[in-house]
Amino acid sequence: MGDSGEGLIDNEARIQERMEELQQNRNHAGKPQIKNPELNRQVESLQLARKELVRSIEQTAHAKRKQQLTAALADLDRRIAEVQSGLE
Repeated sequence: MGDSGEGLIDNEARIQERMEELQQNRNHAGKPQIKNPELNRQVESLQLARKELVRSIEQTAHAKRKQQLTAALADLDRRIAEVQSGLE
């Protein structure tokens, strides 16, 4: 009788392993292959900096400072576009 219980445990372990394998396959299938991970990291870093700049622009009350931040944002957008063109 003890053997039948062990079979159930083994079967549950196999099912769990298969479910994890299927989940990993789904995760990998949805993501495009990254050709250059370093460029991808640069883009992500620049995008984070862009979000921070946008936040600063929204919170700044001084017109001159907003002008400076807007110019920095334009430069950052240009740099993001350059790096992204290297990814393609």
